[in-house]
Amino acid sequence: MIKVESVSHHFLADYILRKVNLEVKKGELMVLMGPNGMGKSTLLSVVGGLISPFKGSVFINGLQRRTKADEEIAIRQQTFYLPDQPWTPHFKTGREYLLMTGAAYGLDPVETYEHSKKLLELYELTDVADHQCTNYSQGQKKKIGLCSAFVSKAKVLILDEPLSGGLDSSGLITTKKLLKGLADNEDFTVLMAVPVPELVEEIGDRISIIVKGEIVCTGTLTELKKQYKTEGSLAELLESIINPGNKKALDDYLAAHH
Repeated sequence: MIKVESVSHHFLADYILRKVNLEVKKGELMVLMGPNGMGKSTLLSVVGGLISPFKGSVFINGLQRRTKADEEIAIRQQTFYLPDQPWTPHFKTGREYLLMTGAAYGLDPVETYEHSKKLLELYELTDVADHQCTNYSQGQKKKIGLCSAFVSKAKVLILDEPLSGGLDSSGLITTKKLLKGLADNEDFTVLMAVPVPELVEEIGDRISIIVKGEIVCTGTLTELKKQYKTEGSLAELLESIINPGNKKALDDYLAAHH
């Protein structure tokens, strides 16, 4: 379980997060959505332990982040944070990187090797698995980053825009199916930020929308449609919440330029 309590964070004088409260239940896939620059990546960085919030607390399975060393180590053993631009070791191969990830999580090296082999096949990376990561394209780096998240077997995944960053159609389909499989497994908890509604409409258990650093609503797609009296797609729902005046502005523009 992930629990965010009254988290605020700022860079210089500008607040990026404002008293954010959010709870992702065990076995749930929560999709965090909102316009660019609204605080999605900052929130995931805080939850992932990359930065410490100015105020507030984050708990992972009952343990508080960035307080006691032993608790933080315990959290890191069960959590994997993947930023939107994954880090890869320049002079290690993709296969070596996955084996290193397994070792960092205390997994059996033989099992990690076999697991890595399957993931490399799924992401069509077999031909470059033994090439140095520095020679990978942007899309290949994204894929190997996703492979590292899945090979870790971490029960809590914090993924920043896992469906973007140069993924091809095959990579998108593979990632969505893997995430859907995890979402159906009650042992895994996933919090992921996604900018494009069409990519996640069918896989998210609940959706949380952040605007100007504040969570404005959280619920299932059905619950949010009912709350905002919208019968359309997730994209239309998102637009009605984030920019309710945009439809009239578009209609006025088209009428004036017809």
